[in-house]
Amino acid sequence: MSQQKEKSNKGAQLSSGSTFSSRIAMGLRQHSLECRKGLSELFRTPLSSLMTIAVLAIALAMPAAFHVFLKNAQAVSSGWDNATQISLFLKPQLSSQQITRLTSDLERSPKIAAVLYIPKAEGLAEFQSLSGFGDAIALLDDNPLPDTLVVTPTQAHSSPQASADLLSELQAMPEIELAQLDLQWVRKLYSMMDIAQRAVSALGVLLGLAVLLIVGNTIRLAIQNKREEIQIIKLVGATDAFIRRPFLYSGLWYGILAGTISWLLVNLSVLWLKDPVRNLAGLYESQFQLSGLGLFEALQLIGIATGLGLLGSWLSVGRHIREIEPT
Repeated sequence: MSQQKEKSNKGAQLSSGSTFSSRIAMGLRQHSLECRKGLSELFRTPLSSLMTIAVLAIALAMPAAFHVFLKNAQAVSSGWDNATQISLFLKPQLSSQQITRLTSDLERSPKIAAVLYIPKAEGLAEFQSLSGFGDAIALLDDNPLPDTLVVTPTQAHSSPQASADLLSELQAMPEIELAQLDLQWVRKLYSMMDIAQRAVSALGVLLGLAVLLIVGNTIRLAIQNKREEIQIIKLVGATDAFIRRPFLYSGLWYGILAGTISWLLVNLSVLWLKDPVRNLAGLYESQFQLSGLGLFEALQLIGIATGLGLLGSWLSVGRHIREIEPT
């Protein structure tokens, strides 16, 4: 008797397990069918769908293009090392051993990336070649320039406030006669970058809202065109969730296709500009290369576009399907 109970329990467990797995398989098949159906809905009206996708792609490409511009501008500005370099003019009585020791101490500082020692003779020679007063300087009996250390802060200490704090700290050292940094230029550089970043973020939010509205309105029109079909389906007992699903997948496909096309637009534009930018950089003896959207950035763009498409369709479908009732 107990053996029969055990067998029946095992049979029930196997039956429930197979039922659960079959439900999952059925759900996956249903979603796969609805996903293909959502894509086929776009091909039923190819011209209007293509126009909608093109508008969405342009709206997504604009903030992505500004992001690429800002990324390249930051890459260019990161090469301006002298923007945050601090010049330390040493006291004239320091010996070469003291200068070597001071240089080593500064190089060990976690706030400093590099230290360059410029002897006063080398500094005078450079000044003669750059100033145009070489003959007049040659008449001087003594070299008026001090030995100099050029300090480059780390990236974490390159901001205006961190640079100012480091400048004060270095100025207080007994070996330093004068510490000099063009803080005004540093502040201008960081202010311009901050404004550009905020502008890109604001543009991205505004155009993201535009994408939501465009997708929502497109799905609303699709629902209105199928109003009678939805009424009939509701008469036979279809739930709102069942009716909603293909429209959600249509919004999903709008997002995926628009995101992919926007990525192609941005990278093709970068490819078109690469040679002129490389030629311009060569005139300034720079090795700068224009870079587009990388793989991770492309996936981010397509993911954001997909999310906006899905959200726009969900907001539109939820409200309009509830308003349609069988008569």
